[in-house]
Amino acid sequence: MPIPPVADPAVPAMIHLSELHARVGEVLGHSPWRTITQDDVDTFARLTGDEQWIHVDADRAKSGPFGGTIVYGYLTLSLSTLFLDEVVTVEGAGLVLNYGSNRVRYPSPVPVGSNVRAQVTLASVEHITGGLQTTFHLLFEVEGQAKPGCVADIVYRYYEEFPS
Repeated sequence: MPIPPVADPAVPAMIHLSELHARVGEVLGHSPWRTITQDDVDTFARLTGDEQWIHVDADRAKSGPFGGTIVYGYLTLSLSTLFLDEVVTVEGAGLVLNYGSNRVRYPSPVPVGSNVRAQVTLASVEHITGGLQTTFHLLFEVEGQAKPGCVADIVYRYYEEFPS
């Protein structure tokens, strides 16, 4: 089932810390589409030292299992912070920390040159000392593909003040 576009994906939802509990389970929106280029993939390869041919050798990849180069799963996942920032701004926090990832899967390869965006759902909110811990469920859509390129639960911590 296709995901309907949001009215204006360039404007993030503004949610105050005190409102987060009431929004659990809600789809907060979709990030704008972003094209992942071969240059992006090559830069990622150089930075990580992982230069596997299915990602960086376009000629060899044409006859490979995917018919061309594919985006690294971790490169797709690394867009989480960017996509979250494009979808939601949490107000009332003195400090925001990306606390990590829970379940991460790559159900479908992302061909280089694809347009990718994330649907963001607020999956859970828990009280922690000094603030709240949230889990956002990100579904990375690949334009023209039925299956997502990545599905991940991203954990953020919002502190009202810097914890001592």
